[in-house]
Amino acid sequence: QVQLVESGGGLVQAGGSLRLSCAASGNIFSIVSMGWHRQAPGKQRELVARITSGGGTNYADFVKGRATISRDNAKNTVYLQMNGLKPEDTAVYYCRTVVSTTTAVTYLYWGQGTQVTVSS
Repeated sequence: QVQLVESGGGLVQAGGSLRLSCAASGNIFSIVSMGWHRQAPGKQRELVARITSGGGTNYADFVKGRATISRDNAKNTVYLQMNGLKPEDTAVYYCRTVVSTTTAVTYLYWGQGTQVTVSS
């Protein structure tokens, strides 16, 4: 079992910045990828950004140029720095992690979510 602990959400004014963190612990042989999704009320959960074990990154178009995802492999922690926040960025942000076992089986885990609210 793997546990994900998220932090860094909160209330921020439009144009402000936040840094989200997600630390993974537990039965981890290796982490395949870590990332963030978000879900606003009445909308589907969507990818925000993802980083692979090799350092490759993917960003949703709506955050390109405003967000940077990074990872501390030693701490099994992923960070999402978001700048220039907009009211439409308001959502619950979920950490998503894919881990691999010693037998090369992969498992997907979600964090409990952290609320980000951007006021206009």
